[in-house]
Amino acid sequence: MEHEIIVGIDLGTTNSEIAIVENGKVTIIKDAGHEILPSFVGISDDDEILVGEPAKNQYVLYPEKTIKSIKRKMGEENTVEMAGKSYTPQEISAIILKRLKTISENYLNKPVTKAVITVPAYFSDSQRQATREAGEIAGLEVVRMINEPTAAALSYEAENQEQKHILVYDLGGGTFDVSVVNIEDDVVEVVASHGNNKLGGDDFDQKIAEYIVKHIQEQFSVDIRESRKAMARINRAAETAKRILSDQPFAMIEEEYLHEHQGKQINLSLELAREDYEEMIEDYIDETLEAIHVALNGADLTASDIDEILLVGGSTRTPVISQRLQTEFQKQPRSEINPDLCVAAGAAIQAAIIAGEKISGSAVLVDITPYTYGTSAIGELNGEFYPHMYVPIIHKNSPLPLSKTELFFTMVDNQKIVEVQVFQGEDEDALNNIQIGEFSIEGLSRAPANSPILLKLELDLNGILNVSAIEKNTGLKKSITIDNAISRFEEDEMEQAKQRIQEIFGEKVVETTEETASNKVVVQAKALVEKAERLLDNASAEDKEDIVDMIEAINDALTAKDFAALDEPIEQLSDIIYYLES
Repeated sequence: MEHEIIVGIDLGTTNSEIAIVENGKVTIIKDAGHEILPSFVGISDDDEILVGEPAKNQYVLYPEKTIKSIKRKMGEENTVEMAGKSYTPQEISAIILKRLKTISENYLNKPVTKAVITVPAYFSDSQRQATREAGEIAGLEVVRMINEPTAAALSYEAENQEQKHILVYDLGGGTFDVSVVNIEDDVVEVVASHGNNKLGGDDFDQKIAEYIVKHIQEQFSVDIRESRKAMARINRAAETAKRILSDQPFAMIEEEYLHEHQGKQINLSLELAREDYEEMIEDYIDETLEAIHVALNGADLTASDIDEILLVGGSTRTPVISQRLQTEFQKQPRSEINPDLCVAAGAAIQAAIIAGEKISGSAVLVDITPYTYGTSAIGELNGEFYPHMYVPIIHKNSPLPLSKTELFFTMVDNQKIVEVQVFQGEDEDALNNIQIGEFSIEGLSRAPANSPILLKLELDLNGILNVSAIEKNTGLKKSITIDNAISRFEEDEMEQAKQRIQEIFGEKVVETTEETASNKVVVQAKALVEKAERLLDNASAEDKEDIVDMIEAINDALTAKDFAALDEPIEQLSDIIYYLES
């Protein structure tokens, strides 16, 4: 029995995704190879609507023609301006939803008219209603709206029905909420929430942007805020720096020909340290932790009652967030499902349940590292000076592959050698963990104490750990490769990990966007031709003539590699096949 098609949509402030359950598994539907659609809408020079990456790219040049972060305005009566025209927040959101609808229809080769759409748990009634209206404008019947933490919990716990109290920490591009979720039997329920619908990664970007603006003011005596185009470039550079600082202790912010002032070009070149960035956003992180305690009080629970912490939203990749949560709860937060995709996956699961499908679990799990990897350094342990304090760099349950870099310092003036020891384990005393490698970086420059050394750990899907140490000031580098860093898996666990990777990445083809798009349409065209040829015998003379004409048009376009010419015959042949099969 063929079930009704209902898609799951995460309509996000920064990015949006659409997903569906196929054969009991969740599929995040890709657009030209990309799972994530940036939540940007724009008007091109030709007055065409741009959605997603094209609109995001245009924003740098034409911010007045582009809208971003519209989710923050949902539920408000104010309109927004785009290319000289006014639009309601619902209309802009509807454009994004319409694009997602088209993406799913191209993938399924069927009309899509129904959806489950997620909203922040802390969304008000007016914001929820605005979201429903956006769906209706886009031609989608919103069969249900579910809270984002509910969706996230569904995607994590589709195969786990034991009772748990879960804290969902959801920090996206523009909204934050923390929810206490109770899972029992087949019920996933948000029992308490708190948050801020105007707090997210956009605010982190803004702090970096303000830092850049201040730097330009001090160096060039120019208020760069007067240039919309320059500010659009600065905002994008700030977002890029934020992402880099999730994995690196420093980010270089460079923008050539940013602005012209009194006949002189302003070229931006600025280094931002993660430590300084974390200080910039400290108040925001403090606010999220305060919200956690409000939610816990609302659920009549304490931190010790929480069984697991789930991280949702791309902004949770900021390392200080996991560190603060682990300190608060004495538990390592879970992030083995992509925090950008888990909400859309949960929405798809809920949609499938409504449509009557059987769910066999989440299909967006990636392989994880079951261990923490790090090094030893001189520091304070149990209130005393200790030369072998363990410094974790890659944390257990982190998704693979990944790369993390931390900053260390030399101890004495003119230090010539740094000994690097690599450990696996969780103990604060490195010597209580398992040493899996060591090497020396020799011939350091004659520098004073506290010269920076970067230690980088890279762990790939095969469990191969690459470790490198670099003297920041000179670029002097030494590295080793540690094979089978995950070899301590039990045999069955290793096999399961391999199977998960095969299921999720086995069919993935690395191509350019244009190649992916053209290959997809070629596969679709050939499949339609094969199906149409099977239907020829039972078709009427008139239909048979039309089918033959469309098959010839498709074959001619394929021979000429004129992929644009495939659109019309594919559409017409699809309509004929749909008519014959109905």
